[in-house]
Amino acid sequence: MIRSMTGYARAEQQGPWGRLSWELRSVNHRYLDLQIKVPDEFRVLEPELREELGPIGQPEPMRVLAWPGVIRQDSGEVAPPLAEATALFQRALTDFADTRGREGERTAAFLRDRLEALAALVERVRLRGPQVRDAWLERLRARVADLGVDVDPARLAQEVALAAQRADVDEEMSRLGSHITEVRDTLARDEAIGRRLDFLMQELNREANTLSSKSQDAEMTRCAVEMKVIIEQMREQVQNIE
Repeated sequence: MIRSMTGYARAEQQGPWGRLSWELRSVNHRYLDLQIKVPDEFRVLEPELREELGPIGQPEPMRVLAWPGVIRQDSGEVAPPLAEATALFQRALTDFADTRGREGERTAAFLRDRLEALAALVERVRLRGPQVRDAWLERLRARVADLGVDVDPARLAQEVALAAQRADVDEEMSRLGSHITEVRDTLARDEAIGRRLDFLMQELNREANTLSSKSQDAEMTRCAVEMKVIIEQMREQVQNIE
C-alpha cells in the first residue's frame, strides 16, 4: 500500500480515572523528525524519549505509559488500568496508519490519472514527428525550386538527413514511454516508493526539457510545455509519499 507522509489520529476513552487520550500526527518531511510535547518539568527526559521511540516511531506502549506526564490524574482518583490505555494506544496507531494509507491511495489515483494524460501527449508527439519532417522537406524543395538552381540530389539528401537527425525526438519519446511504465510499476509496489518516484520525476522532466529544446514545431512545443506542467503536478504530490 502507498502511504502518505501526512496523517492524524486521535483516540479517547473515559473512565473512573478521568479522560485518557492519544493524539498522533505526522507532516510531510524528507527525514524522520520527532517532535515530543511534555510538561516543562519533564523536558530533561526528551533525549530518552526519542531513543525509546526508535528510528521508525513505533514505541512500546507499556514503556510509553510509564513516562511522567503521559498519563495525568487528579489527586485521589483511581489510576487508569495500563491494559486499557495500551489498547487505546494501539487503536490510535491503527487509525493513524489507516489514515496515511487512504491518503496515499488518493495520491496514487491522482498520479495514475496524470500518467494517462502524459502518455497521450507522448503519443501525440510521436505521431506528429513524421508530419513535421515531411512538411520541412516540402518547404525545402519549394525553396530550391523558387531559387531556380540545380541542386545535387546527393547533397540535398545529405542536408535532409542532417536536419532530420537534429529534429528527431524518437529517442526522447522512447525514454518518456519507458519512464511512464516504470512509474506505473513502482506505484504497484508494496514498499516505500517516495524516493524512487522522485528520481523518476526528474528523469521525466529531463526528457520533456530535451523535447522542448529540439522542437521545431509549434504543436510539439505546446505538447512539451503541457508535459512539464503535468510532471510538475506529479512531482509535488510525490513529495508526500513515503
